[in-house]
Amino acid sequence: MNFEFQNYTIITSQCKGPKFPAKNCCDAFKEFACPFSTYINDEGNDCASTMFSYINLYGKYPPGLFAHECREGKLGLSCQGVPQRDVVASGVQRARSSLLALTAIVCGLVSLLFH
Repeated sequence: MNFEFQNYTIITSQCKGPKFPAKNCCDAFKEFACPFSTYINDEGNDCASTMFSYINLYGKYPPGLFAHECREGKLGLSCQGVPQRDVVASGVQRARSSLLALTAIVCGLVSLLFH
């Protein structure tokens, strides 16, 4: 999965400071991240940290914003009810999932695992 060329305006257009409204930020985050959940949940790659690096680069968000504000229970954030779109990774694979789970802050960025 190449996060360098993704469209981050879903998040940056709705999650704005200085207040960063939790509902706007979390809804936008889920809309962006849910289609990538298969890749982000794979602990064998660095998709989660890479994705957050780009989100923070383009949005200039405070460290841990999404981990602290976006919580829906023990299993993480639900993608249920989030409009899904197909995403293409490596030219052929498509990803969809039903849950997002946020984990601890790593090096000032949030890692994301999907279950």
